[in-house]
Amino acid sequence: MPGEAQPAGRGAAEGEPSELPESSRAHIEVTTWVTKHVGGDGTGSKVFDETIGRGDTPRTLLRRFTARFPDLDSALWSPNHSELGPHIEVLVNDAVLGVAYDLDTPLVGDGRITLLGQFMGG
Repeated sequence: MPGEAQPAGRGAAEGEPSELPESSRAHIEVTTWVTKHVGGDGTGSKVFDETIGRGDTPRTLLRRFTARFPDLDSALWSPNHSELGPHIEVLVNDAVLGVAYDLDTPLVGDGRITLLGQFMGG
């Protein structure tokens, strides 16, 4: 009947799959000395809200994000922009890349990407 809620997973017509959302949101947290590359003072964290579109991966989302911050772009990516550089660790939903996600794993739903500056010392 008109106005009635549709069962989960069903579209307007019986048996028709419902559409996936066009986009989700990701919080990109930039921490420690890396904040200098996004207008910060090199301490603490800065959080940015980004759209995750259909088919986005950590690579596509980060390429789009770093394109707005040339200093971060240079620091995060290798010179030919094909791989990550060595000094910033990337976490996806609190897991280091290579554990549950890699650069080309599709992002599904809302999430969090953290850019964490590596420290050296002893």
